[in-house]
Amino acid sequence: MAKASDEEVERALRTLVNLTARELTEWLKTDESKSVGQDSGDGESIGRKSGKRIRLILRKKSVNADDIKHMRRVVSFIRRHIAQGPRRDVATSRWRYSLMNWGHDPLKERESNSPWR
Repeated sequence: MAKASDEEVERALRTLVNLTARELTEWLKTDESKSVGQDSGDGESIGRKSGKRIRLILRKKSVNADDIKHMRRVVSFIRRHIAQGPRRDVATSRWRYSLMNWGHDPLKERESNSPWR
């Protein structure tokens, strides 16, 4: 399988990340956000660190090579985890909370306006 172009990665991220920068900022403040994820070694989860970086990328007018690299990671994580959803209690599941740390709320309807603001 060929590696996706930078433009394809950016389009995929815009499709998969359905929380706005503001919504992600508010989510990352919650106890639920802090309750999930693999520790990165400093007491904060990898997903929360990713969410903070996603929030910054969402606010940018243009992205650099490091941003694209992180975007590839985000797209891969979201796609992989969407396929592993729980069978019940999705709203309060660790699965949903983890995805939300990465900028995707599986219960949120796709809005017509872009989350890139």
